Amino acid sequence: MTGTTQDDYTDRYARRVRGMTTSEIRALFSVASRPEVVSLAGGSPYIQALPLDAVGEMLGRLASEHGASSLQYGIGQGTIELRERICEVMTLSGIHGASPDDVVVTVGGQQALDLLARLFLDPGDVVLAEGPSYVGALGVFQAAQAHVHHVPMDDDGLIPAALEEAIRATERSGRKAKFLYTIPTFQNPAGVTLSEERREQVLDICERAGLLVVEDDPYGMLSFEGDAPLPLRARRRDGVFYVSTFSKTFAPGLRVGWILAPHAVREKLVMMTEANVLCPSAFAQGAIVQYLSTMPWREQIKSYREIYRERRDALLSALDDLMPVGTTWTNPTGGLFVWATIPEGLDSKAMMPRAIAARVAYVPGTGFYADGTGTSNMRLNFSYASPERLREGVRRLAGVMEQELEMRAVFGASATTPHHRRGPAAADVPGPDLA
Repeated sequence: MTGTTQDDYTDRYARRVRGMTTSEIRALFSVASRPEVVSLAGGSPYIQALPLDAVGEMLGRLASEHGASSLQYGIGQGTIELRERICEVMTLSGIHGASPDDVVVTVGGQQALDLLARLFLDPGDVVLAEGPSYVGALGVFQAAQAHVHHVPMDDDGLIPAALEEAIRATERSGRKAKFLYTIPTFQNPAGVTLSEERREQVLDICERAGLLVVEDDPYGMLSFEGDAPLPLRARRRDGVFYVSTFSKTFAPGLRVGWILAPHAVREKLVMMTEANVLCPSAFAQGAIVQYLSTMPWREQIKSYREIYRERRDALLSALDDLMPVGTTWTNPTGGLFVWATIPEGLDSKAMMPRAIAARVAYVPGTGFYADGTGTSNMRLNFSYASPERLREGVRRLAGVMEQELEMRAVFGASATTPHHRRGPAAADVPGPDLA
């Protein structure tokens, strides 16, 4: 077959591939990484805060002193040394008594979500997820040919009454909801945190409905104002799968995450990871063990908190000073993101080319909804850029929005694409459409 085009392969794709689309965040990387562009788009941690010389020496010692094992194949579940360390790390979040036997090491949190989707989702199954939700999870569920039904949030996180209605609506449609996917602490992209009272309510609702819970907790240690609420997994063991990663508290380039799973399904997860990647990187696991054993990692987390708090404050201050009237945003108490709602009539996705031309990048809200709504929203990241760059980025973005509003005033509604109001501040958003 010579001179083939993309169309020549279309009919050969598996059905689960045909509906896959490019992540809006990944599509932005090529432009957002340009030095002249102020990126408010990605979710990258500020790696420069690490003692990079000491980390380099640590990795050198790992190769020279433990190369025979760290450069070899490993086991599918992950090394016992790392799983024991992971259990120690989880105690900082309030998860006590976890067994290393119930921990499965993964290639980042993303593979953890993929394994759970492969384990539980058949084509046509329903996943309930916050609206908006993490774009990487939506891609995993899409690849599994599942239907994502969003449950509205407000400033206190997932709305329990809306969750109950979503469960009832799924049952009325004749479909089966397999699990609730949630980021209850410093949510991505909204930045909001599920309140203490609602955590118990959500767990009670899921327990009554026989609904599993996949709790994604990459940001829980990055609290700016005291301790974060206890994870859902710290409250209930049965039916809760806890997913986390070292990407936000150490280094995303190592690609090490984990699942703390109910013991009854641990073996299935190990079998699936062996079929998927054979085994996670022994060198990456060894690097994490060395880091946790020899370096002041708790102090490093404190340092990240202080840096990100300063940058959050800089972003919020800039938004308050510079954004056009009618713009609103969340006020995160941890994590990496602010979720903004733009003035009536503006379209965050249609506005992107102008923003890039103005040398500023963000992520349109449409990337965080399975149905493509969210045009009135955008996600803004504050972890990577300096406070000065954050303010400059907001200045550029506000200028683009002012231009769009002026065009609308001159040319009328036809100057912009109609928007759809969706986001954490909208507690009156209706339940999921199951048609």
